[in-house]
Amino acid sequence: KMHISSTCLAAAVLLAGCSVEAFLPTTGMFSRVAKRASGHNLATLSMKDAALIVQNKGGGHGEIGYHLAKQLSSKGLAVTLLQDAAAKMDKPPFNDYELLKSKHGVEVLACKLEDPADIKDKLAGKAFSHVFDNFAKDKATAETVAGLATAGWDVKSYAYVSSGGMYKSGAAQPMTEDAATKETGQREVEQFLAAAGLPWTSFRPQYIYGPFTNKRDYLDWFFNRIVRDRPCPLPGNGEQLLSISHVEDVARMMAGVVGKEAAASGQVFNCGTDSYVTYRALCELVGETVGKKPKIVTYNPKDFDLPKGFFPFRDETFCVSPDKAKAVLGWSKSHWIEKELDWYYDAYKTAGLDRKALTFETDDLILAKVGSPA
Repeated sequence: KMHISSTCLAAAVLLAGCSVEAFLPTTGMFSRVAKRASGHNLATLSMKDAALIVQNKGGGHGEIGYHLAKQLSSKGLAVTLLQDAAAKMDKPPFNDYELLKSKHGVEVLACKLEDPADIKDKLAGKAFSHVFDNFAKDKATAETVAGLATAGWDVKSYAYVSSGGMYKSGAAQPMTEDAATKETGQREVEQFLAAAGLPWTSFRPQYIYGPFTNKRDYLDWFFNRIVRDRPCPLPGNGEQLLSISHVEDVARMMAGVVGKEAAASGQVFNCGTDSYVTYRALCELVGETVGKKPKIVTYNPKDFDLPKGFFPFRDETFCVSPDKAKAVLGWSKSHWIEKELDWYYDAYKTAGLDRKALTFETDDLILAKVGSPA
């Protein structure tokens, strides 16, 4: 009788570049052993782990996939980025994906992420040890990739990019992961992943800035006014604390689950800096960068019916604590907002935003009531 271990079979298959199924007998004990080798045990024999990033079409988390792919590649993982085909591929960060391919070996696949059939088609024949879902908005949009992971990928870690915006107002600041949350689509995804039995981890980012940013409002709001000698109308007294985080720090925290899968499993992490700044201080920092003294006025938001998004942050202090990620994942920040504004301003000018025609009707409405600074 011939005795061949499942390990030997899997190794032979890897060297041959063929699928295990091509070598499987159809009956007997060896068939059962070989089939186990073709399943989850084969993942432990892979030359290196493989990561899947499911990337949305843009918005506040639009640049995460780009930076996360670089972080994971640097850790030695083979990276596939499944990009929502609805993204504007001529805009940052998507128009820099060629660099991901050529320099970091990332495979980029365009996919209609709202279409389960297209997801299954694009990922057919693939398996991943690590998944980072930066797309799902609710249970329905999470089910397809999670189902593939549950059915046969034998993932070590399934990370979900959730949202720090789910915390209820009135929580003690800075907020910790046990603070009360609203019933949001992102919270629904967290609950779904926990019930699915996956080794899930959730990251709740707050306001993000950085290279190839997809949503510029967080800092542009201040530059737009100060470079034009316009007043900056701040809600309240302007002393509210803000946690605005560099995308490289955000991506590095998420990539921190690699090698710490067991510790991260079933955990929620706030994803933001602990280098807090007030709205007023941010005005002053931008003013120093531009070389102009900012004109600051304050107003009571309750006195106005302002359009949503007029001011890019909350009216009250709303910031998260990353202490849990520091303790469990060994994460630490590498960026401070006061050290980042020079390059940001250069990019702002290169994009011609300092010369772009803008209107400030809502500002003028506020200033008409509270007055302009001297």
